[in-house]
Amino acid sequence: MPQGDHIELHRKRYGRQLDHEERTRKREARSVKKRAAYAQKALGIKGKMFAKERYKEKALMKKTIAMHEQKDKNRKVKDADEGMARPAYLLERDQVDRAKVLSNTVKQKRKEKAGKWEVPLPKVRPVAEDEMFKVLRSGKRQKKEWKRMVTKVTFVPPGFTRKPPKYERFIRPTGLRMSKAHVTHPELKATFQLEIIGVKKNPNGHAYSSLGVITKGTIIEVNVSELGLVTPGGKVVWGKYAQVTNNPENDGCINAVLLV
Repeated sequence: MPQGDHIELHRKRYGRQLDHEERTRKREARSVKKRAAYAQKALGIKGKMFAKERYKEKALMKKTIAMHEQKDKNRKVKDADEGMARPAYLLERDQVDRAKVLSNTVKQKRKEKAGKWEVPLPKVRPVAEDEMFKVLRSGKRQKKEWKRMVTKVTFVPPGFTRKPPKYERFIRPTGLRMSKAHVTHPELKATFQLEIIGVKKNPNGHAYSSLGVITKGTIIEVNVSELGLVTPGGKVVWGKYAQVTNNPENDGCINAVLLV
């Protein structure tokens, strides 16, 4: 059991208090009034910071609501031949303008291309180089310690072959190589074991991404062909991004959340 999980273990063994749900509901109901009281009471820099955060939350909420309204709304296009007589079979037929929805889709695709996603873990602990690599002394060159062994979980493609030991600078141990991940779909509330296609972005830097190092917060690409996801155009989606939510080197498996 990972260190610090004693609370979860106790819950699994003995469950929660009988009135836990009711207490949680009441706490959430009271939180609105507590927050309002704090907003009135907070002075100086703390008050300014609180107001700024609340403003951001409200702006984001309004933007999301507006986007949903635009998505659901079918606006009729004004006909060029308005005022002219129309045949009976065309009277009920109206052209619908979906330009706004399309522009939102294009924006989302551009965001994905730029590497900006709405991720479950926006901030993760940076991993130091000493923690990531172990220095190896090999051969006669004792002073020039140039070899490094990766101490974190890595992904290598299926047709991967190692370099000869004489030229291999970064050693990725076979025991720490993983090719599958437990990916949770946030909308379906279900978890699937999917094959990893590649490591898209490691938050610690490009060097770790190119090495295929998987740490907490890493964006990986997984094969979702067995889920049967389809694009608006009707094509089957093959690869999708997911973010790693656990420390794989501690747990012995990769847990991730699909970025929908």
